[in-house]
Amino acid sequence: MTMPVILQHRLRIPVIGSPLFIISGPELVIAQCKAGIVGTFPALNARPASQLEEWLHQITEELAAWDREHPERPSAPFGVNHIVHKTNNRLEHDLAATTKWKVPVIITSLGAREELNAEVRSYGGVTLADVIDERFARKAVEKGSQGLIAVAAGAGGHAGTLSPFALVQELRLWFDGPIALSGAIANGSAVLGAQAMGADLAYIGSAFIATKEANAAEGYKQMIVESAADDITYTNLFTGVAGNYLTKSIVGAGLDPKNLPQSDATKMNFGSGGNTEAKAWRDIWGCGQGIGVLDRVPGTGELVDRLAAEYEAAKADLAAKTALSAGRRLAGAD
Repeated sequence: MTMPVILQHRLRIPVIGSPLFIISGPELVIAQCKAGIVGTFPALNARPASQLEEWLHQITEELAAWDREHPERPSAPFGVNHIVHKTNNRLEHDLAATTKWKVPVIITSLGAREELNAEVRSYGGVTLADVIDERFARKAVEKGSQGLIAVAAGAGGHAGTLSPFALVQELRLWFDGPIALSGAIANGSAVLGAQAMGADLAYIGSAFIATKEANAAEGYKQMIVESAADDITYTNLFTGVAGNYLTKSIVGAGLDPKNLPQSDATKMNFGSGGNTEAKAWRDIWGCGQGIGVLDRVPGTGELVDRLAAEYEAAKADLAAKTALSAGRRLAGAD
């Protein structure tokens, strides 16, 4: 497995903070990068479109200043998510902005664009395509994506249905580039588990919604803290693409989560409510299944500290168990 140079030696732990629609902005991204993980945001979060360059300038300058002041622990690279589906009429504008600022990591969603991948590669950036199955993964790689984000069952927002074990092992049969695994990852041991499965990085979103820097309603953050895996509903009603949402937010919008109709998947409309008055992300809150381990709303740096401590503890525990097992085998051989 090969990791792009841009992702080597700059990460405190192998984690990408996933781009969160509406929620991820400069404050969260900068905090994530300073803490030592890749911070990202969707280009569409910058509204109006002209604000995107302002955000890119702010993030670039603040991280450069941090690096000058903290050469012993420089910031992690940051990334921007582009929706490459034909319904995104801002793609050309937004891609021009991220190319101008040479954004290190570009995440593509809902399709693959050969010309986009070539453009990012031309300035030394890395493209990662989020995919829910092997078919989409092959298309992304064929069109030049350098890495994959395996969006498995349990991921927040738009998510697949495959087990992370099944998805990663199938991708590793033919792909030796970087893979980030998404799906119910909210503690350090799960980060190590993603690597044990064959992924290089963990892709974490829902845990960062419930942080102080996230641009999310306080009620949203508190609902995450008070919820667990059983409190998640999987439906395509709200955008036309199947995804995971907090059940209590669906109830709060006056809907019955056990009797939701299916939406027309050919009429994707991100941010609308499909056949309802409630709007995805504003009223219906996306969230993954890993939130049962979250018990409060910390700062981003504190959350990354916890993830890093748990990750190191999990590695030490695994090493101890491996050594014990080896010792028992040797004793048995004697």
